[in-house]
Amino acid sequence: MAEQVTDSTFETAVVKSQLPVLVDFWAPWCGPCRAMGPIIDKVAEQFQGKIAVYKMNVDENLMTPAKFNIKAIPTLILFKNGQAIDEHTGALSLDDLVDKINTKALA
Repeated sequence: MAEQVTDSTFETAVVKSQLPVLVDFWAPWCGPCRAMGPIIDKVAEQFQGKIAVYKMNVDENLMTPAKFNIKAIPTLILFKNGQAIDEHTGALSLDDLVDKINTKALA
């Protein structure tokens, strides 16, 4: 299951991570975000030990979404070595997300 990350834990959890990281920027009132929830959790389980997976509530954390210019949710950003390497706004199927992780983060 994906863990929560906040403005105060983002630097340690994401930027300094030894593993590639997927961050799901979401909000509880967002229908497509809620639909992505089970997919994000499946990815966290499937890639355990290979990538870290976090969810960030954009209503409770304002600094990090602003830093990455998040204008719509859900937005998924893949990080590698502390740098954003891929970004997708909108819902994705499990297969498409797995493919994106395999080709971008684990390549």
